[in-house]
Amino acid sequence: MAEKAAGGVQSVERVFELLELITDAGGDVTLSELSSSTDLPLPTIHRLLRTLVSLGYIRQLPNRRYALGPRLIRLGEGANKQLGAVARPQLKNLVDRLGETSNMAVLDSDMVIYVAQVPSLHAMRMFTEVGRRAHTHATGVGKAILAQLDDDVVRGIVTRAGMPTPTPKSIGDVDDLLADLKLIRERGYSIDEEEQELGVRCFAMAVPNAPTPTAISVSGPVSRVDEHFADKAVPVLREAAEAISLEMNRT
Repeated sequence: MAEKAAGGVQSVERVFELLELITDAGGDVTLSELSSSTDLPLPTIHRLLRTLVSLGYIRQLPNRRYALGPRLIRLGEGANKQLGAVARPQLKNLVDRLGETSNMAVLDSDMVIYVAQVPSLHAMRMFTEVGRRAHTHATGVGKAILAQLDDDVVRGIVTRAGMPTPTPKSIGDVDDLLADLKLIRERGYSIDEEEQELGVRCFAMAVPNAPTPTAISVSGPVSRVDEHFADKAVPVLREAAEAISLEMNRT
């Protein structure tokens, strides 16, 4: 249940509690599932859902389950653009200091979505379209985010989203993924070892205390982004992640 804001409006708190419960459940739930997850009375839940359905923020599926609605997409896109704008100066600093493309992504349901990128000046460089969604287990940013979560939560995410293997080096087994996440937690950053695209290596790090699970990365061809690249990239990534965190949480 969402923490109650001091002096908040109860009906608004209840609406967002329901939206967060539906999101945490994977995007769609039954009325009874919602009722068992909250202390709200069933008539109140039903009344709020009817209002949200009429506004387009929730939709009722043919099987009577309730799912997140299309009007939330516009709100999410606006929030993601704002997050990207906050991070862009630090991403540019990463490119200036490391010479490789930098990205920021956030967890969106069971996938990551790229919300900002500053490209490298090299002719041969890594490129990811802002707005692109990708699986968490096969990306540096995705694994950096997963490493911040409990193993049971990780299992739920990859079970719902699946674990496709874009390259022969991709992780396709949840136990192998959990073992990799353990290493990531120990060293403080993740590595995409050609798991998303052959010939491309990525170093990524979670943004601490972000309002939504967030990570930044630097990526480039393995010929330039080699094992020695980490020695200079990791400290710079950590500085950028901490600076972005401070900016996000600025009052």
